[in-house]
Amino acid sequence: MPVIPDRRVFVVVLDACGVGALPDAADYGDGGSDTLGHLASLLGGLELPALQALGLGNVHPIAGVEPVAAPVTHGRLHRAGPGKDSTTGHWELMGVVTPGALPTYPCGFPDAVVQRLREATGRAFCANRPLNGMDAIEEYGAHHRRTGELILYTSQDSVLQVAAHHDVLGEDDLVALCEQVRAVMTGPDAVGRVIARPFVGAGTDAEPFTRTTGRRDFSVVPPGRSALERAQAAGVPVHTVGKAGDLMAGVGIDHQHPGATNAVALAETDRLLRDLHGGLVLVNLVDTDQLHGHRKDAEGFAAALAAIDAQVAAWVAALRPGDLLVLTADHGCDVTASHSDHTREYVPLLAARGDRASALARHDGPMADVGASALAWLGVDDDGPDPLPGRSFTGDA
Repeated sequence: MPVIPDRRVFVVVLDACGVGALPDAADYGDGGSDTLGHLASLLGGLELPALQALGLGNVHPIAGVEPVAAPVTHGRLHRAGPGKDSTTGHWELMGVVTPGALPTYPCGFPDAVVQRLREATGRAFCANRPLNGMDAIEEYGAHHRRTGELILYTSQDSVLQVAAHHDVLGEDDLVALCEQVRAVMTGPDAVGRVIARPFVGAGTDAEPFTRTTGRRDFSVVPPGRSALERAQAAGVPVHTVGKAGDLMAGVGIDHQHPGATNAVALAETDRLLRDLHGGLVLVNLVDTDQLHGHRKDAEGFAAALAAIDAQVAAWVAALRPGDLLVLTADHGCDVTASHSDHTREYVPLLAARGDRASALARHDGPMADVGASALAWLGVDDDGPDPLPGRSFTGDA
């Protein structure tokens, strides 16, 4: 099947916008989780007219977001592999299912790992335990500035995070250090992500510590050829926006565009929708996770969704006949959960076509169906000896 010229696919990941607990969620401490459902109930309903018109209320009960009579292709998608982190979530959306759980460190990193980090970087570390990102700098920021020890922390996910104040270690130097850390976190310690977390401020009421937008994620390389690589090999231009490129370790990507905040990512996506002639675009909208989900900021979460909703309305109106717009998520982050980490949930599927047709009204399946659908829409032949998992919901072969 030849690649279809001028066709475009935009896969937009609303980070952490889960829609109900997966059957094994209790095994992860997430029984009963429901990020969007609980958020809506907590706030007395959400007002998301564009997402409602596409059928978000048909996907899953969400107070204030009613079902509609003529939704686009919609449903709930599930993970086929273990975990509940952003890295494996994006991998699965692009057709790569990890064969086993990535390593986690619920009690902090073992002494042997910390010693390896010291030898690789020449720096000492403090904290070394699971922490919320803001708690990490609030609890250890003063100590870090006084001693020069870098703040090392993790979470329930497979992550190693290093926070440093600009006065102690500049942003570029912190990024370089995290690249060194990534290089030694291999084998059984091949953590999903090493994350650089720069921050500024005096740590006072008048000038609290605040994280900058200089975050960088260094992901482990996906354990298989993703839809991005297959599209790229077929000659389709592949773009990412925001941390999506980092989560895919830069593999199979022609152009990475900025998106450290939703405002930047939405603007970049809008520009690509306006200017791009053909290709596959994977977008991550991070604020619902980074700024609001982990901090249990329900009002901020809802405001971020409202800003996304307004942009979705403009995107849908601008779709061309050869366009496919897929809105989904990578996991949950339920603000009513007993912890502040990700939650293992279904993710929503809303797929709008530029020709306004809908091949399938309801589609439930694995997250890999997104990557399979993107390739089918673009006309990328994936019938070789190692086809991606998943099936297309677009009606294309």
